[in-house]
Amino acid sequence: MISEYLPGIKGLIVDMDGVLWRGAEPIGDLPEIFKRVKIMGLKVILATNNSTRTVEEYLAKLSSFGVDLEAWQVITSAQAVGIQLQKEYPDGCKAYVIGQPSLKSTLAGYGLTVFDNGEKDIHVVVASIDLNLTYHKLKHAALLIRSGCEFIGTNPDATYPTPEGLLPGSGTVIGALEIASGRKARMAGKPAPLLYKLVLERLGLAPEETLAVGDRLETDIVGAQAAGIHTALVLSGVSTQVQAHEFKLQPEIIIRDLTELIL
Repeated sequence: MISEYLPGIKGLIVDMDGVLWRGAEPIGDLPEIFKRVKIMGLKVILATNNSTRTVEEYLAKLSSFGVDLEAWQVITSAQAVGIQLQKEYPDGCKAYVIGQPSLKSTLAGYGLTVFDNGEKDIHVVVASIDLNLTYHKLKHAALLIRSGCEFIGTNPDATYPTPEGLLPGSGTVIGALEIASGRKARMAGKPAPLLYKLVLERLGLAPEETLAVGDRLETDIVGAQAAGIHTALVLSGVSTQVQAHEFKLQPEIIIRDLTELIL
């Protein structure tokens, strides 16, 4: 249990892919895990780099696994992009978006005008995983970036875990655009600080009162450590125990899965 590892924890920041599920398969008894979290009096927010679902779609997936949370308890890299661009472009932002419909609808919800066609009058190119990626999309985005448009990526995750294995993720798409445009993307998701900053504000807790649980060393763990948040790596997703022991910044806790941490 958490208190055996780190006393004084009041809140959890939990990743989803590779921690709560792989594709459509839950990892462990999720209803019992979240019931125990509630009994322990811990606040919890699920924070994911995955922009392929809206908050409402994530809540529906959780509900299908027997877990009912509120909208404020889920935050995605797509929201981080929307919040950031809303602040940076108070008079309106035109964005060319390579990504899933969920990313586009999330950004539109923050007042951005979203394009996925040949529009040229663009402020920013936003790139993420796109299951219908084409050469034409990459070409247009690269030309916009080279012309001076800002370039933002939702997250650098090169892969994401599924029952089939590790599949190409947002970082793969963003990497292709970085090569084609000659420019590096500014990231909104982990390990960039914005997502964890937003989570701490929602929790109303200090970094030292929170524990981030994730399956990926270079994003979940590095981002939390940079924010001063305690860290726990689960081995049910991407990173392995060998990689964890060789990693330059060791997680404070390394466990098999969320069940081992909570139950």
